Amino acid sequence: MNAKPVRMILSVWSWFVLGLSVLIWLPMVAVVRLVTMPFDKGAYAAGYLFRKVVMPNSWLNPLWKFTTSGEAPDDMRKPYVVVANHESFVDMLLLSHLPWEMKYLSKIEIMKIPFLGQLMRLARDIPLVRGDAKSGIAALNIAKERLRNKTSVLIFPEGSRSKTGELREFSAGAFKIAIEGGYPILPLAIHGTRDCLNKGSWIQGRANAEVRVLEPVPTEGLTKRDLDALRTQVRDTIVAAREQLRTEHGYVAPEPALLGDDVDVAS
Repeated sequence: MNAKPVRMILSVWSWFVLGLSVLIWLPMVAVVRLVTMPFDKGAYAAGYLFRKVVMPNSWLNPLWKFTTSGEAPDDMRKPYVVVANHESFVDMLLLSHLPWEMKYLSKIEIMKIPFLGQLMRLARDIPLVRGDAKSGIAALNIAKERLRNKTSVLIFPEGSRSKTGELREFSAGAFKIAIEGGYPILPLAIHGTRDCLNKGSWIQGRANAEVRVLEPVPTEGLTKRDLDALRTQVRDTIVAAREQLRTEHGYVAPEPALLGDDVDVAS
């Protein structure tokens, strides 16, 4: 039997499960946010519950296998500036399997998706209009506020991905707020989510995706003069870890002749 019709059927099932989960989760997250608002300014509880919306899909989707590895922070309420490489929209689903809450800096288009967007706002995720300098500044200021409320913030510093899957250069924003506030940086390496879903397609692919939690990088005592060195250090750490994941998963890079120009991130 042709594999594509099977994947189409399984994809319809998977999106149905995810959509139904979002509808079920929305009132639950709203109630939790309402009840905890007086003493949980960072919306940690509401956000943590929201991330679990992906679990039914993970249990019932035979196409995707998600794995987490590495050491989680000893104190999950300690605020970190979390940075990760970005492969696809599915990164957010994979990262939701990590055992602590963090606020995602996400492009505004995702937060306009009905019901999902409401959940993200209840969780106090951070909207960003890509290419808008004022929006970028506002998003970083909101990120600082989330960190002051002792909630970690997740930033994808690449901004876009390439068809090769190789990491692009990292923007400075995440490292700037980490240095200014003395927050440690927690690097994450992601592999395999680009196989879950091709950009522009709803049909899911078979994928074995993994996120690895790496050693935190302290920033105490650093100044803005250390920003470039810190950014390079963290990027190199993620590149090395991602290459290790590729080796462990038996990844084979595509032929150069099949590769094209850079494309926007699918998230």
